[in-house]
Amino acid sequence: MLIAEMTMTEFEEGLKKTRSIFIPFGSVEEHGPHLPLSTDTIQAYAVGKGAAQQIPLFVAPPIHYGSCRSTSCHPGTISISTKTLKYLLKDIVRSLYKQGLRNFIVLTGHAGGSHRMALQDAGEQLLAELPESRIAVVTEYELAKNEGKQLIETPGDAHAGEIETSRIMHSHPQLVKGTAPEEYPTFPPGILVRNKRKYWPGGVWGDPTKATAEKGKRLEELVVTKVIELVKLLERFEE
Repeated sequence: MLIAEMTMTEFEEGLKKTRSIFIPFGSVEEHGPHLPLSTDTIQAYAVGKGAAQQIPLFVAPPIHYGSCRSTSCHPGTISISTKTLKYLLKDIVRSLYKQGLRNFIVLTGHAGGSHRMALQDAGEQLLAELPESRIAVVTEYELAKNEGKQLIETPGDAHAGEIETSRIMHSHPQLVKGTAPEEYPTFPPGILVRNKRKYWPGGVWGDPTKATAEKGKRLEELVVTKVIELVKLLERFEE
């Protein structure tokens, strides 16, 4: 049940089927010279839509912006503060809670460390505030990496590489503009740098040349299955 496409009557009827909702977070962030800036959002939303085709589940409209640090100097990246990100999640969940939702699966397509921690912090605060809420915060990339480890050929593949290129080749092939060379960041350990692009010029972390649409299809299916398992677990979870 895609909230963006529902009427208020359909939403009301949906509450009779489930009190669970999938909230996808993405980013507007560089993904090399070959993938769209909305890559993280595309992946997160696709997983929610796939899960909702198999089980009763509301899917919220995706949040397109995230907190991006290591890519902040690359062209096209639009970042928001972690404070704003936390307020966004908290306000959205509070509103959904008033509408009758109780089980919240927050999935982020963007895997930045500060971004993920902000969502987790907001989730913990919401747990304390909303007595009937159940909340899960998961990272789409981690699910894809773990569930698809038998498919992935590139050790350490992380950003705009084999995994993400495969995913977009499958779901949105028209948005893939060729490929890019294998690359890994060389940030100095422990040192904060202003010119982040100097240490990560191409914006790729992995090997896009190993990507295929078939891998992307299989990876998406594996993540969808894992999300469905998580929804069912959350629905019956007791403290």
